[in-house]
Amino acid sequence: QVQLVESGGGLVQPGGSLRLSCAASRSIFSFYVMGWYRQAPGKQRELVANFTSGSTTNYADSVKGRFTISRDNGKNTVYLQMNSLKPEDTAVYYCHAGARVGVLEYKFWGQGTQVTVSS
Repeated sequence: QVQLVESGGGLVQPGGSLRLSCAASRSIFSFYVMGWYRQAPGKQRELVANFTSGSTTNYADSVKGRFTISRDNGKNTVYLQMNSLKPEDTAVYYCHAGARVGVLEYKFWGQGTQVTVSS
């Protein structure tokens, strides 16, 4: 079983920055996709940013130019640097990873970390 442990959430003022971390319990090379989703109260969970096909990065339009996803393969950790934060970025942020074994696909989620952007 894979464990994904997020950290780095908190309360920040509009315009501020936070960096989220997601540490995996095994090599992140084993995942075909890994990244971040978020879910605000009353809304569906949405993709924020991820890596696919090894190194291709994808971002939601709402965060392009403000958020950056990166990774440290040696630490089995993926990061989300969030700059110029807005109140609408307030949500629980979840780390997500997917693995394939033959024709089977497995999805893994972290427990989530709260990000609140408020003055």
